[in-house]
Amino acid sequence: MTKAFRPNWVIFILALGAGFSVAAIYYAQPLLPLMGRDLHLSVEGMGLVPTLTQAGYALGILFLLPLGDRHDRRTLIVGKSALLALLLFLCSLSSGLHTLLVFSLLTGMMATMAQDIVPAAAILSPAGKQGKTVGTVMTGLLLGILLSRTVSGLVGAAFGWREMYQAAAVSIAAMGVLLWFALPRFAIHSTLSYPALMKSMAHLWRRYPELRRAALAQGFLSVAFSAFWSTLAVMLLEHFQLGSAVAGGYGIAGAAGALAAPLAGGLADKVGAARVTQLGAALVTFSFALMFVLPALPAEGQLVLIALSAIGFDLGLQSSLVAHQNLVYGLEPQARGRLNALLFTVVFIGMASGSALGSQLYAMAGWPGVVMLATATGAIALLIRLTDRSPRTSASQASR
Repeated sequence: MTKAFRPNWVIFILALGAGFSVAAIYYAQPLLPLMGRDLHLSVEGMGLVPTLTQAGYALGILFLLPLGDRHDRRTLIVGKSALLALLLFLCSLSSGLHTLLVFSLLTGMMATMAQDIVPAAAILSPAGKQGKTVGTVMTGLLLGILLSRTVSGLVGAAFGWREMYQAAAVSIAAMGVLLWFALPRFAIHSTLSYPALMKSMAHLWRRYPELRRAALAQGFLSVAFSAFWSTLAVMLLEHFQLGSAVAGGYGIAGAAGALAAPLAGGLADKVGAARVTQLGAALVTFSFALMFVLPALPAEGQLVLIALSAIGFDLGLQSSLVAHQNLVYGLEPQARGRLNALLFTVVFIGMASGSALGSQLYAMAGWPGVVMLATATGAIALLIRLTDRSPRTSASQASR
C-alpha cells in the first residue's frame, strides 16, 4: 500500500470526490422553475425538492457516518457512490412530485460520501501535513457546494433538468471508479456495535454545551443560506424574467466568498475561533440586511447588490463553519468523527428548514419575506455566539 500511494494524486481525487458528491444535493436549486413547469408543481411543491434532499443529507450524516468508525471507509465511499449515481439517474426519470421527493431524500443520504471522504483524507495525509490535506479536500467540497448551482443552471438551460441529473449520475459513477482504484483499504479502529456508536453520540451531545452552541449557531446560519438559494431561481424568473443559467451564475459570486474562507483558519489562530464565529455571523446578518434596500434600486442595481450579498454571506457562513469545526474538534480528539456527525446533522436540519421556510415565506410575502427570515436567523446565530461565556471557550481563546 505504501509504495502505491501517491499523496498528491490521491488527495486531488478525494477533493474531486468530495466536490462532486456534495454537489448532488444542490443541483436542484437553479432547476426548480424547470422542474415546476415540467411536472406542474406549485412554489411549495418545488421547495420540497431541496428540502427533502437536505433532510436526507442530515439523516445520512446522523445515521450513516458513525459506520466509518467500524467499517472500511473505502468500501463505504465506493458503495455510496454507486447508490448515489443510481438515485440521481432515477431522479431524472421521475414523472411526478412524490417519486421525485423519495429519490431526492435517498440522494441526500448517499451524498454523505463527501463526509466520509474528509476523514479519509486526514488518515492518508503525510505526517505533518494533515491540516493542509484536509484543507485541500474541504476546498473541493466548498467549491462543489457553490459551483454546483452554476453548472446545473447552465446545463439545465441548455439541455433540461433531466439531462443535468443524468450527467450528474455519470460523474458520480466515474468518481466511484477512480476512488476504488485510488484508495487503499482502511484499518477498522472500533469494535463498538452500531447501537453503541449511536448511544455514544447522545452522550457527546449532552456532555459538551460548546458542541450544542456551535451546532445551533451554524444551524441558524444554514437556515439563512438555504432560504436564499432555494428561492433565488424562482425570484429571478418572476421579477427579472431571468432563467436558470443566471440563477446558477450567482453560484460564482458565492464561490468567491467561500474561497476566502480558508483564511478563517489563520485568523482563528490569531484572535481565537470563537471570535471568528462572531465575525462570520455578523457578516452573514449584515449581508442579508443589505437586501432590504433592494426596492430603492433600479433593476441592474438590485442584481448587483444580490451578487455582493451572496459574496458576503457565503464568506461569513463558511468562515463560521471552519471556526466551529475548530472549536468542536478540540473537545475530544478521539471522537472527532462523531462530533463532526453531530455538528453537520444540525447544519443540514437548518438547511432543510431553510428550504421549507423560505419557499413558504416566498409564497406568502415574496422576496422581502425571505430576506427577513435570513436576517433574523443570522441575528439569532450572532446572539448565540456573543452570549457564549463557557469556560472552555474562554480558556481556549486565552491560550491563543
